[in-house]
Amino acid sequence: MISKYVTFHVKEYKCKHCKEQVTTNGNGNLIQLTSKYREINAELEKIHTKRIRKKANLAIDLPQKPIYQFAD
Repeated sequence: MISKYVTFHVKEYKCKHCKEQVTTNGNGNLIQLTSKYREINAELEKIHTKRIRKKANLAIDLPQKPIYQFAD
């Protein structure tokens, strides 16, 4: 069961039965979620959300009028 989406590619999982927590590493393999990987995931999440917000702001700030006007 996915317990947290860190980025589009990195997720944290928690077993329903034994409550063991795992995450994906740089190669995409599942590994035990330790305090080291929690810190890494927290930083990745901060970077990811900043980039998403920045892209959203850029999309809003695009000019609505055409840049070039042609003479008739």
